[in-house]
Amino acid sequence: MHVQIVLFDGFDLLDALAPYEVFTAAEMLSGGAITVQLVSAEGIRNVSSGTNGLQIATSGMIDSGKSSIILVPGASGSMVGDGPDSVVSLLQRASETQLTTLVREAFGKPGITIATVCGGSLLLAMSGMLEGRHAVTHHQGMDALSATGAIPVKARVVDDGDLVTGGGVTSGLDTALYLIERELGPRMAHAVEQLFEYERRGTVWQARGLAPIAEVSPSSPESDLSPQISRLEEATDGDEPNFEGVWSVVIATPIGKMQATLIISKVNGQVRGIAEQAGEVVDFMEPVIQDNQLSWLLRVTKPMRLNLRFQVHVHGNQMMGTAKAGMLPASKVTGERLENERRAKQPYAGLNVNNQR
Repeated sequence: MHVQIVLFDGFDLLDALAPYEVFTAAEMLSGGAITVQLVSAEGIRNVSSGTNGLQIATSGMIDSGKSSIILVPGASGSMVGDGPDSVVSLLQRASETQLTTLVREAFGKPGITIATVCGGSLLLAMSGMLEGRHAVTHHQGMDALSATGAIPVKARVVDDGDLVTGGGVTSGLDTALYLIERELGPRMAHAVEQLFEYERRGTVWQARGLAPIAEVSPSSPESDLSPQISRLEEATDGDEPNFEGVWSVVIATPIGKMQATLIISKVNGQVRGIAEQAGEVVDFMEPVIQDNQLSWLLRVTKPMRLNLRFQVHVHGNQMMGTAKAGMLPASKVTGERLENERRAKQPYAGLNVNNQR
């Protein structure tokens, strides 16, 4: 069995090197039944970690042809904002390299398991690889994981078949030990635990066995939409709101502000819309006007893959509302109408849609 641990610029040292040491110990104790290698999407190079820029050398390129396990760590950086050294930005830059292409090629190949530690699952989820899959990440990233379409599970390690994910930072030890147990047996995992004087924590979650009775909890209250939205609702009460036109909007998300252009029109009484953001053009899904409010679903991939549910009101040429992704807090949406129905009747005029349709 061969393990490849993938490094990228800004990777977290403990996420990668804790599993590396676990697998190296297993290699020694098993007489070479398992081997481990540090790799990158670019091949042999020195990779700068996110911990004081400490560099670690890789010995090759990701190669799904000779690997049983490919493990992707998370990033080390600021957990606040979306600056260049933030975890979100580091993961985004890594997702734009060949790393995600090579890992995607390995997904689904017989005999290959994709593993992640901490933010590694977010890195893959941002590229759409974990939609509908059970996974875990650092506790501060669980809402973001849900927003990408993955199914977050609060566990130290989650086994979803050919996908095994670990939670925050030190869970890399647990993830590697579990993979050794799964592939080489409990005696080998126990021997490594004894060598390291470390015992795994918690139960590995798997989608099998008797399911517990679901806990029923009341729905969480909607976020306060601010007095301004309330005033818009009052202003439009009894009037037929006009959503048609070209709108310039700002979406204040937890990972920074997004500028977007919305083009909304009505065709045979049916609302239609498209959104342009960061060069990406996306159709509104399920648009509906109810109680003077327009709502729709928007699936975006930049700055990360999110399924955003919009709910907006308009008064004159002003728009205000919210955009919500999964369990993330609602983001404030504000907008101004640039043009009325003239351009909305030709929704694709002037937009670069060559690679989006």
